[in-house]
Amino acid sequence: MLSWLSANLVNIVLIAAIAVIVGLLIRVMIRDRKAGKAPCGGNCASCGACRGCASCGECSAAKEKAAKITPHTSYRSSDKP
Repeated sequence: MLSWLSANLVNIVLIAAIAVIVGLLIRVMIRDRKAGKAPCGGNCASCGACRGCASCGECSAAKEKAAKITPHTSYRSSDKP
């Protein structure tokens, strides 16, 4: 058993380091999400992934405003009520 540990010590240390880094990244992402930070930084003008970004308030507000606007329909003179 001791010989196996000594033969694989580098692999064990690397895997442990990667696991710690991934854990810290997940922790930061969860903390940011709870704080309400947008993943795109909140700058909708420079965000290419902001098409459906619910956490970006500006994009969501703009989409809601655009959805309320009805398109103008032109009528022919014979079709007017």
